[in-house]
Amino acid sequence: MSRWRGHQWSRDIQMAADRPLFAENTSGSTADAGTSIDAGRGRTFPCDGCGADFEFHIDQQNLKCPFCGHEKAITFSPDDAIVEQDFRAMLQRLAEQRQAGGESHVPDAEATNEVRCDSCGGTVVFVGPLTSSECPYCGSPLQRDKVHTSGQRIPVDAVLPFLVERAQARTQLAKWIQSRWFAPSDFLERGVQGRFNGVYLPYWTYDSLTFNRYTGQRGEHYYVTVKTGKTSSRQRRTRWYPASGRFQRFFDDILVLASRGLNRKLLDKLEPWPLGRCRPFSQELLAGYLARTYEVELPAGFQKARQRIEKALQVEVRRRIGGDTQRISSIDTRHDAVTFKHLLLPVWLLAYRFHQKTYQVVVNAGTGEIQGQRPYSWVKILLTTLTVAGIAAGIAFLANQH
Repeated sequence: MSRWRGHQWSRDIQMAADRPLFAENTSGSTADAGTSIDAGRGRTFPCDGCGADFEFHIDQQNLKCPFCGHEKAITFSPDDAIVEQDFRAMLQRLAEQRQAGGESHVPDAEATNEVRCDSCGGTVVFVGPLTSSECPYCGSPLQRDKVHTSGQRIPVDAVLPFLVERAQARTQLAKWIQSRWFAPSDFLERGVQGRFNGVYLPYWTYDSLTFNRYTGQRGEHYYVTVKTGKTSSRQRRTRWYPASGRFQRFFDDILVLASRGLNRKLLDKLEPWPLGRCRPFSQELLAGYLARTYEVELPAGFQKARQRIEKALQVEVRRRIGGDTQRISSIDTRHDAVTFKHLLLPVWLLAYRFHQKTYQVVVNAGTGEIQGQRPYSWVKILLTTLTVAGIAAGIAFLANQH
């Protein structure tokens, strides 16, 4: 049996397309690999009409039976609200859990658990960070019971439901292919063959009120005329002046991907996300889709968020220093009122092969933004380079003639 390995993303997607069996051991306990921490319970959503399993319907934004068409609304109680969580209070809680022997841990990519499908009675093996999949025997949606709300793990606060349907993602992919300059002609003609797989990926969002002090120098340009023999030239000089100051800036919803082994560069390019359309967490929103839990712990995620904040602060400090150019000597930042949310965001994943090489495509299932890897035609690149060089040489020749 193939196994889900977080560091082999392209292989993961191909496996999910063929046989999406796997979820994870997220107990935070000392359960051995091969044992079930939830007594083998799976979670499905039976249709009230025919008894088949509901799936989340993107167009209607509710549960719909793929067999009889019966629909069921996903309801939320008045108490179901998306609330920012106190970062330092959560760190204290996790520290207390560690002292009590219930340490929350990063899921083991090799740990296995067996879950029984209530629809057909088959046993499904869950491996790695997946928490939602489907039964390979009867196709029923299957989820690890209470994984995302386990007391040993930080629960999910909100889910951005799938808003872009698979067919729309396929249309976006076709447009993306045709817009790829320098792609091989047979790639443009044949397109991409493969199946999109819908998956909810875990993210942290962080809010922080920053207080900042900076020192540096403001550079102002001026010009002088320099004579060398009988010739003279105008040269630029810079006068430097000391600069310092302090300011505060609030950062809202800094996103950090909480999965490892994925193509982070491609996924980062999917931003921004329509986070305003998130809904309080409900397992029903995951019905029929793959889902993963976090592998990057909360403190490590905040360190990544701080790196993004520091880059933004450098831009802010340069703007405040002003002048024609700037030198930054120091930026001292204090983070107050830090809060976070644990989100599941929807992505369409696809891996395809072209000339025996695997490429990856990701689609933001909230906006339709698409990013991916593609092949290049070096013949087209060479011909274009030669053409541009020829045009430039022709322009230079005509200029010399005049």
